[in-house]
Amino acid sequence: MIRERTAATKVPELLCIGETMVLLTPDEGSLEQNRHVGIHVGGAESNVAAGLAHLGHDVEWFSKVGNDPFGRIICEFLRARGVSLENVAVDRTRPTGIYFKDRDDEDSHVYYYRSGSAASALGPADLPHLRLESRTLCHVSGITAALSASANDLMQRLVIDRNPGDGLVSFDVNYRPALWSQADAAPRLLELARGADIVVVGRDEAQTLWGTPRAEDVREILPDAAHLVVKDAAIGATHFAQGLATFQSALKTDVVEPVGAGDAFAAGFLSGLVRKFDIPRSLRLGHLMAGLTLQHVSDLPSMPAAEDILAVSAVEDEGWANMRLGPSHLNNLHLLLLKGTSHDD
Repeated sequence: MIRERTAATKVPELLCIGETMVLLTPDEGSLEQNRHVGIHVGGAESNVAAGLAHLGHDVEWFSKVGNDPFGRIICEFLRARGVSLENVAVDRTRPTGIYFKDRDDEDSHVYYYRSGSAASALGPADLPHLRLESRTLCHVSGITAALSASANDLMQRLVIDRNPGDGLVSFDVNYRPALWSQADAAPRLLELARGADIVVVGRDEAQTLWGTPRAEDVREILPDAAHLVVKDAAIGATHFAQGLATFQSALKTDVVEPVGAGDAFAAGFLSGLVRKFDIPRSLRLGHLMAGLTLQHVSDLPSMPAAEDILAVSAVEDEGWANMRLGPSHLNNLHLLLLKGTSHDD
């Protein structure tokens, strides 16, 4: 363990669980065109944890890493981002997973090297020291269920067979075709989604998995989730709760790299819920965090000050509709507030 928590230590109210890997990607061009790569950190659940920490929340990430430079890079990076790592375990026999991101003029391709990784050894035996009963929220994703049989058992315990006193569970479906087939993934991910309190899913992935082309169709098969958010890429997101559907358009955004934006959205939306923002503002906060991530090749770029992000999320209606986010706003997000609209000139 990196550091043991004592009984008297304050437990962060938010917990994110899942595999994180080191990402290698060229800053420009494709891997074949540019052999010099940058080292980044990427993992769905730790991306959410870092986003929540940046927005001012007390949040912990739990997983396993190898006893190698990659595991140490991950831990040092997340710790610097303000994420608690009290219970992260170092596996002396299994490696930290790595992956490569390749980009061409039109698309991104991701190549994973995670088979037999330290995180694939996650399982129910890891739970006793995580003090789930002391958490307000535990965030997980469907990726973990695909890592191994023991990791799938962990998800069963976290989402479906949880104790009555445990906190709320947030579940991002996060279907990864590279990890498992649609035939294997669809029923298991639906089962996990039905067990969660908060569900986030892309409209396109829901259609791929469950044949649900519309957000309303997703709600029909997930009628009991207290909060269901169906994302529709650059169009917007629809939230369902208590018989109500709330749509919030996405922020107009320049795109440098699309991977990682979904995790940023989840962080923003969950932050809004925890802060008790109204649903439209929580969705706008999600869209804004996603838009900021779209400005960079890394899943976890440096973000503007939290107070500026929160201020922009409060902009409503026409002001929101007129905004356009570009790379220059990573360091000058307040410019979006000057006239309610801004372009990179």
